Amino acid sequence: MDWLRDHSWEAWLALAIALGIAEMFSLDLILAMLAVGAIAGLITGALGAPLILQFLVAAGVSVATLAFVRPAVVKRLHSGPELNLGHGKLVGQQGIVTERITGLEVGRIKIGGEIWSAAPYDETLVISPGETVEVLSIKGATAYVHPIPSIES
Repeated sequence: MDWLRDHSWEAWLALAIALGIAEMFSLDLILAMLAVGAIAGLITGALGAPLILQFLVAAGVSVATLAFVRPAVVKRLHSGPELNLGHGKLVGQQGIVTERITGLEVGRIKIGGEIWSAAPYDETLVISPGETVEVLSIKGATAYVHPIPSIES
């Protein structure tokens, strides 16, 4: 017991290293948070605090990191960028009308370098060629669009 009291920081260091290595295999971030607690115990031991205080500090830091740090890190790791693939990436983009669009006739727009069949989102609208439209949705191979007001001088 005297050796542990005299070399406690070394024991904490060994524990932190062992937990860090074990974390590389588990990838759960639980052992990493316990390793942070062991490092807190190491610092407390290096400052010459009693063994019971070292355990309390290590346990407190471990619980705090498990409760507050780990959930935020896990959430950030599990969330990724929003991937819009296929025609879904065209929703919200602007295009130019190439053929007249009405509620009764499907027209054409050029969007993203491609020609798409288009219908007005509001069936009462008539959209003339040359107007700029925004794609609100795509169903099948038809883009449902709404005109974007332009400022004309």
